[in-house]
Amino acid sequence: MRKIKTTSDVEIDLDGDLLAILETLFQEVTLRHELERTFEDMMREVTHLVGQMDPDDQRRYLVESLFLNTVTYENERLGAFMRRLAQQEGDSRTS
Repeated sequence: MRKIKTTSDVEIDLDGDLLAILETLFQEVTLRHELERTFEDMMREVTHLVGQMDPDDQRRYLVESLFLNTVTYENERLGAFMRRLAQQEGDSRTS
């Protein structure tokens, strides 16, 4: 199995597990900098990781990332809709 490394030499298996990469990014960029990381810090690390992937891995992780982001987006939209419905229901009971 192919592996890639973060700039701090932490290895990540390229087994299609996007969440493993996200967790490693969180630990190595966000926690290592004690939550004081910048947008540029994260982009530099993501670029470093993607630069080690071959085109097939890049495509596989892009597809998985788009799917995960679509599901997250849908959940956030539906959550906002449900909160608005609950607010309207609460408003109609008080009036």
